[in-house]
Amino acid sequence: MSADDSRSSRSEGSADAASGSAIRLAIDRKRFRDPPTLALEGIEFVVDPGEFVAIVGPSGAGKSTLLNIVGGLDRDFEGRLDIETPASPPGEAPRSSKGKDSKGESRRGESSKREASKGQERIGYVFQSPRLMPWLDALGNVQLVRPQGEADTEGASALLRETGLEGFEDALPAKLSGGMQRRVAIARAFHARPTLLLMDEPFASLDEPLAWRLRECLSDLWRRYRTTVLFVTHDLTEAISLSDRILFFAPRPGRIVYEQRVDLPRPRGAGDPGVSGLRTRLLSEHPELLAGRVGKEASGG
Repeated sequence: MSADDSRSSRSEGSADAASGSAIRLAIDRKRFRDPPTLALEGIEFVVDPGEFVAIVGPSGAGKSTLLNIVGGLDRDFEGRLDIETPASPPGEAPRSSKGKDSKGESRRGESSKREASKGQERIGYVFQSPRLMPWLDALGNVQLVRPQGEADTEGASALLRETGLEGFEDALPAKLSGGMQRRVAIARAFHARPTLLLMDEPFASLDEPLAWRLRECLSDLWRRYRTTVLFVTHDLTEAISLSDRILFFAPRPGRIVYEQRVDLPRPRGAGDPGVSGLRTRLLSEHPELLAGRVGKEASGG
């Protein structure tokens, strides 16, 4: 499926998604020097404002490396990244002081550049581990991401309520279960009002009932704030249940081998027949898809 075909229609829940960043990424090569490794090669895709895109692939496919490049944590690559950001972050009213075009700094090498335009780029991260500050309570951890002078206790408290943590605002991380800590991490990410949210296997290692509750929590928040999301996972069911589109990666070097639009109504809960049906069809048509092999690659041709 071509990128143009897959982006021609938007699934339910994304039709009014205009408050997130638009991304245009072209990576010619990304190398690591020690040991010499070609991590990514020939990757090119576009993400629409407010789109939820999942990235699925085996270990070693460079999925986390890709997130680091998009997030600006890794600037040493050959290619180009353009991020167009709305003047007002999700959930905030337009501000007349924003909206001027601006250019970001160039990355290493003449062909490696990052451009940002139209507004203040706000990037949120959610990782496998919650990464909470142990000396701050739940409310303090959520508020931590707001710039100085932009404190919003009411907004932070509301997000804790939305993530099912009402009554735990004063609890330190050590007093919270693993699932509750991850809820705090999700609330914190959305409290930053990100125009782009990068999520690196945030629900890995959780039991399925808890993972599904957190997926539903994430889905609810995404539909409300319409931020753009790049979501890395090994779990195809998770990718189908959450995303508008899935990019399947192959390893060594990491590259896109298949792309699938998810045109299913939302919300998509545990046991959704549409989710299971699409998963079954994909793996029937491409049995080695999760290993990053399709077509001739899968048959050894």
